[in-house]
Amino acid sequence: MTPVRIGLAGYGRGGRFFHAPLIGLAPECALAGVLTRSPRRRAELAEDFPGLPAAGSLAELAAAGIDAVVISTPLDTHEALVREAIALGLPTVCDKPFTPDAASARALVNEAERSGVPLAVYQNRRWDADFLTVRALVESGTLGEVISFESRMEQYPPSGGFSATGGGVLRDFGSHVADQALQLFGPAAAVYAEVHVRPEDGFDDRFFLSVRHAGGVTSHLRGDWALHGAPGPRFRMTGRTGTFAVESGDGQSERLLAERTEMPGPFGTIPEARWGRIYRGEDVPPEPVPAQPGSWSSFYSAFARAVRGEGALPVDPRDAVAALEVLDAARVSATRGEVVRLS
Repeated sequence: MTPVRIGLAGYGRGGRFFHAPLIGLAPECALAGVLTRSPRRRAELAEDFPGLPAAGSLAELAAAGIDAVVISTPLDTHEALVREAIALGLPTVCDKPFTPDAASARALVNEAERSGVPLAVYQNRRWDADFLTVRALVESGTLGEVISFESRMEQYPPSGGFSATGGGVLRDFGSHVADQALQLFGPAAAVYAEVHVRPEDGFDDRFFLSVRHAGGVTSHLRGDWALHGAPGPRFRMTGRTGTFAVESGDGQSERLLAERTEMPGPFGTIPEARWGRIYRGEDVPPEPVPAQPGSWSSFYSAFARAVRGEGALPVDPRDAVAALEVLDAARVSATRGEVVRLS
């Protein structure tokens, strides 16, 4: 099919190092222009993509003939830009965190539906190799009935300090781990959370989140931007007949940060030495589980097909509303020190 011409709003870390190269990796897409007013970002764009148009507004980007737009700007700009894109009739991808809370997210989704404009939220972590492996184990019943699930996204403190543009770690990493848990085990019935807020600036840099799903599974989710000890397993899932554990991710983020536009060799694959394992008892040798291949660019391939009317959106925006409902409940729980029940 003719590639969907995509405009990118924002050329900071997310736009430059993640969205732009992933759009390029999807054969159904073509990066057609970038909205950025920063002279520094425009210089970086000219270095990375010589001749690619730079626009000063979303209307200017639309006038250049784009078919859809991806919004990768600070959280506090998302709502206004999504509304403008809807008014322009542009199919839209909005980076996570989608909005600060579930109510504002629901309002945007309703507006897009009334206008008939496709709207998706960028939940690329659904295409992580380790998450796809966990999902395959759930669907196959390899562990029997699942009882509990643990998920961690952790990193050491960045050398340049933290950026508050994503709204803190609960909204940032929380958007991913909550979405993954809901995808695996369905709606949340109750939430308990502990959130560490730095007293010097009010910035939350780590959280623990317990979600009891309506189906009975309990998910323990952690996010940490100030890791000082050894990282825990990325996922651990226990069923009636065994436990699956995997230590680390598939390296897609690291490769994109290192290489941006050139991606030689398999992308999103995990070497056998780092495959997760199933544990079924003290006297049973751990069973390695071949990792599914990860592919963040699959999001853009699916989005392009949806824009052309050839498939569903890769992420239903109401899934983002559901995840934000969990994060809203987590903030209430952390403040009150109590379990919050969801209808």
